[in-house]
Amino acid sequence: MKSISTHVLDITRGKPASGVPVTLEKKDLDGGYSKVNEGHTDADGRVKELVPEGELTTGTYRITFDTGSYFSAQKVEGFYPEASIAFTVREAEAHYHVPLLLSPFGYSTYRGS
Repeated sequence: MKSISTHVLDITRGKPASGVPVTLEKKDLDGGYSKVNEGHTDADGRVKELVPEGELTTGTYRITFDTGSYFSAQKVEGFYPEASIAFTVREAEAHYHVPLLLSPFGYSTYRGS
């Protein structure tokens, strides 16, 4: 699978974060970003394919998670209205999984598999 996927886990609840709006952008030559795709995490907290098979290219990408709307829907007051993660795709033939571990007052990420 040559794509970009993500998974959001609400570590406060110990459950997947479903319904989180997610936007994927790619950095342009002028330094700005252009939207590639958007979606919402499913019941398992996943967006399985942010870039359709065969359309992944090298470059710098950014995933932005609308954490504010997620926490609002949970009736939880969070500190970060969004979490943005920039990363580099060096091999267009590889799969890139970018998970987010989320709580109302912090988040972390890593390169998954």
